[in-house]
Amino acid sequence: MPNVKTAATSKVPLGQKAAFGAGHLVLNLYPGALGFFMFFLLTAFGMDPFLAGLLGGLPRFFDAITDPIMGFISDNTSSKYGRRRPYIFVGGILSAITFVLLWQLDENNSSDYNFWYFLIMSMVFLIGNTMFATPLVGLGYEMTSDYNERTRLMAFSQTVGLLAWVIVPWFWVIIADPDIFPNQAEGVRTMALYVGIACLLLGLLPAMFCRGMDSANMQNRKKLSFKTVFTNLKELLVSIKEAVKNKPFMKLCGATFLVFNGYQIVASFSFFIFVFYIFNGSYEATSTWPAWFSSVGALVSAFLVIPIVSKMAEKWGKKKAFIIATALSIVGYAMKWWAFTPDNIWLSFVPIPLMSFGLGSLFTLMMSMTADVCDLDELVNGMPRKEGTFGALYWWVVKLGQGLALVLGGLVLKLIGFDGNAATQTVDTMTKLRVADIVIPIVTAALAIWIMWKYSLSEERAKDIKAQLEERRGVL
Repeated sequence: MPNVKTAATSKVPLGQKAAFGAGHLVLNLYPGALGFFMFFLLTAFGMDPFLAGLLGGLPRFFDAITDPIMGFISDNTSSKYGRRRPYIFVGGILSAITFVLLWQLDENNSSDYNFWYFLIMSMVFLIGNTMFATPLVGLGYEMTSDYNERTRLMAFSQTVGLLAWVIVPWFWVIIADPDIFPNQAEGVRTMALYVGIACLLLGLLPAMFCRGMDSANMQNRKKLSFKTVFTNLKELLVSIKEAVKNKPFMKLCGATFLVFNGYQIVASFSFFIFVFYIFNGSYEATSTWPAWFSSVGALVSAFLVIPIVSKMAEKWGKKKAFIIATALSIVGYAMKWWAFTPDNIWLSFVPIPLMSFGLGSLFTLMMSMTADVCDLDELVNGMPRKEGTFGALYWWVVKLGQGLALVLGGLVLKLIGFDGNAATQTVDTMTKLRVADIVIPIVTAALAIWIMWKYSLSEERAKDIKAQLEERRGVL
């Protein structure tokens, strides 16, 4: 079917795309900053490694509960400002304030005190972050009903969002520099303040400028009150069950889990390969090379991969674009065996463009396809539309992958005999680490392609669903 030109009424204005992209920059800045700051719980605040690990894992269980609840609430909200924007506004303020407070730890306090302070503040921060993030994702699914404009919107937002991963690798360099901060603890507290202010200003933009569907005539929304809490809990479970029964959506979740989890498991391996293989255990010689490697990867994804993938999706469809992009990433991962060499450090950057096609295209295409899935759900299950619920469940899968990756990554390092306290690693250990760094993401990417091979929600099918919905209830 030839591509049909997007109607003017279905196009998202550039200003709204920019505001939505600013929200996604915040979505990436928070976890990016958290990930890099967590290192300083050990070095700056003297936290026991086991307790620090608990602080990284326990809040995820809480997050897994709050996300679907917030998605259900935003789906069923009625207000003159829309279903999502009030929560984005309040959540943006709350998450910024609590993020700053989260990192105002005192290195002179006991480890137990800092543990409980951080754990409690993490829960409060996650409430605010969930209020912000879940409705924002749902808002993106409803900003346009056009098949290709959805991809363009997600491509724009992911390009802006990826800028966070250009910035955050340098937090470690800045905080650890004695010429900038007198000590690491002061560096963490100050940098947290800067991150909080930036996220506050950027996070309010989508609440102020983005527009979703007209929900005035949206039927069957549940009444939200303390009196109906148990009834609504039952309805929430029904909504989750309907989403799980949606086969195209489950394929998207499965493929995302595999690609993202495969990447996350080996995410730290490149750093170890730089230090112990390329620079033979010398942290001084390694210097800022890993930070440059991460930043260049994010830049290539943002300004090369995403625009190409967006065009591929328009020309060949989203499924084919995903399969091609993921296959290219497999080639890039395989090239690391020859590119990561002590003989020439610059060769390590050669596989980046191909590798970036995997993760760089993933969320652009998957979030666009999830918006299509929301249309299918309305056709099958009726109102209310459940963008918030689908968005919450999708990102729950992403967070589950992150949690499992932390465990599996550590397990792989243990199985290959990696010793973090050793000045150097054995040849056998480094060979096994390099093999794992390549094989794991290749296998998970190949499995993701297999899952998506028979994905059925094509452009023709998506446009047919849209026509049926508009005939049934008019244009929202």
